[in-house]
Amino acid sequence: MPGRDDRSRFQLSDFGKRVNKALSSLVAECASKQDFEAKVGKTVVFNVHNATGSSHVVIAGVGDMEKLSMKDWLDVMAIVGREAKKIRVKQVSIFIEKELTQALGVGKTAEGIVEGMTLGMYSFNRYKKTEKVEHIIENVSLISESSQKELVRGIGVGTFMSTGTIVARDLVNEPSSVTTPTFLSLFAFDIAKNNPSVTCEVLEKKDMEKLGMGGIIGIAKGSDEDPKLIRIAYHPDLASGSYQKSQKTIVIVGKGVTFDSGGLSLKSQDGMENMKIDMAGAAAVLGIFSVLPKLKPHANIIGLIPCVENMPSGKAIKPGDVVRAYNGKTIEVISTDAEGRVILADALSFACEISKPTVMIDLATLTGACMIALGEDIAGMFTTQQALGNTLKKAAIQSGEALWELPMPESYKELLKSDVADLRNVSRKRYGGAITAALFLSAFVAENIPWAHLDIAGPAVAEKDAPMTPVGGTGFGVRLILEYLQTVR
Repeated sequence: MPGRDDRSRFQLSDFGKRVNKALSSLVAECASKQDFEAKVGKTVVFNVHNATGSSHVVIAGVGDMEKLSMKDWLDVMAIVGREAKKIRVKQVSIFIEKELTQALGVGKTAEGIVEGMTLGMYSFNRYKKTEKVEHIIENVSLISESSQKELVRGIGVGTFMSTGTIVARDLVNEPSSVTTPTFLSLFAFDIAKNNPSVTCEVLEKKDMEKLGMGGIIGIAKGSDEDPKLIRIAYHPDLASGSYQKSQKTIVIVGKGVTFDSGGLSLKSQDGMENMKIDMAGAAAVLGIFSVLPKLKPHANIIGLIPCVENMPSGKAIKPGDVVRAYNGKTIEVISTDAEGRVILADALSFACEISKPTVMIDLATLTGACMIALGEDIAGMFTTQQALGNTLKKAAIQSGEALWELPMPESYKELLKSDVADLRNVSRKRYGGAITAALFLSAFVAENIPWAHLDIAGPAVAEKDAPMTPVGGTGFGVRLILEYLQTVR
């Protein structure tokens, strides 16, 4: 509910009054008595005892309407969803104010309702034994004077966005004993099997050895699990049986380290205990492709996922070993705990040569240094083309997922020079680790291909509960990339 200042007297809009005259005065009076503040995230719940056809009313503040962002709106609706779930209602009706649709647009308002409520109420209880049945809201009705066509479209987009995000969240939250490289490859095959416009192929260890993918093969050496390179592709014309190559090809690469022990550069117990999440980039790509055919972007979209376990053993790659990537460049592996960039080196260079992308984007839980710079809620973005970076930043605002652009100064490349190989996998200095990691990856991207690297180490997992992100995998990147893909023409 909007208010001109934080403590203004609560008032229902004219539309709110017309919807339910009997209820409007009661709600306004109760909200005023409770000194309700119309800030983002503030709510008040009334039990009206079915006197007006409703059992409860939830009033949610949205703050200054002129400053309302998609992120704020998503948080508001996530909190509303949680409140509705808490009081165990089965039917929810949401009154959409005209002022709200003016702030965000009709479609985005409806989309935010679906995404906020769905993702805010998400839980991962697959391995919990509980006698309490989780409450499910059966129906949500949107009541508005706005365009029904735009509302319906927004509901549809919000449903797809939420579904893809939940796919990614579930994959990240599963134990690493489940989400092995083989499991992820089979998961990708299932997506293709259920969608005529999607194809999937998987390169096995022997295939990668023949192709000279020394980075993926090297990092996987310490594990009993064989590596996989998943290539999943969406072609807009395949479903109709009249495939013609579209003008643009977008490649999305996701880091798929299904468990990261650090290898012989072993992590501490604290550092290792949550490393099942190191495949969050891969999970995001799979979440995207699980709903991509429903959004029907106007481009060929290719997902490339290098999948490995990074484990210590007598066979494991050792600090100081040298591997040769797909594009022929050699890498001195100083730290086996900087493994993500080594497997991405093969995937990025392979994508450049085989897929010849118009644009390439990678998502990777790459560096703790990015978390030090930007915290837990914001992803770092590095790009070789400002136009691509600007488009992604707009998509971030529209999706409510936060990005911040960081630089890639040429002078920092000196820190990656090796005495025995073309480059080393970590910097010679402890500072600027997110930047030098991005510069390392840039050595495996063709100069003529616009590329963006998203370091999602912070926002890929929630360490504490927030309105949109319960503790665990967040599915970060799914909605952002889907938002971006809808702009591609």
